[in-house]
Amino acid sequence: MPTTDESHRPRRPATQWWLLVMLVLIAAAAAIALWQLQNSSPDVEAQGAALVGGPFELVDHTGRSVTQAAYAGDYLLVFFGFTFCPHICPMTLGRISVALDALGEGVERVRPLFISVDPERDTPEVLAAYVEAFHPRIAGLTGSAEQIKAVAKAYRVFYRRVEEEGAGAEDYMMDHSTIVYLMGPNGRYLRHFSNGTNPETMAASIRDELEGG
Repeated sequence: MPTTDESHRPRRPATQWWLLVMLVLIAAAAAIALWQLQNSSPDVEAQGAALVGGPFELVDHTGRSVTQAAYAGDYLLVFFGFTFCPHICPMTLGRISVALDALGEGVERVRPLFISVDPERDTPEVLAAYVEAFHPRIAGLTGSAEQIKAVAKAYRVFYRRVEEEGAGAEDYMMDHSTIVYLMGPNGRYLRHFSNGTNPETMAASIRDELEGG
């Protein structure tokens, strides 16, 4: 029975084999990256220490220059926003205010910091009028563009200026992260609250930290 000569069998070009291998490796790398993204937090080290927070130099709504040392010993609720924000910022500050009232005497150990990502418009005077509408414990903070950039980086907060075509120089919006961070008296990250977290849940979480601290 005649046999087929191996030399006459068609061979796949070497370049095609290498391409196939590369595609398999790329797919595997993408799958590993996706798994890591879904199963890890971007702001937590392998040892579990959160990479959130740090030193800052800003100006509060009274015009006083402050650093993180001004709030040493307090539990901080840190939220980044801007006073021209139409929805997210006032709603978030409103929920924080309700949560603070639910803490009773424990409220004296908590200091919310509203840090502006719009220092061009949010002067101390503007912030003073703004935070007055919410809760007396809330401190409004602003600073130079460089100072805001530094503190936003420390808290891993995203923000950018958004301008509409044809709008005036002052008519712009700020896109920004909406997370509220709860920081301990030692400046360490404790937990965070996503946009829309109700005041009851927020107050209960803060109370747990106060009672355990």
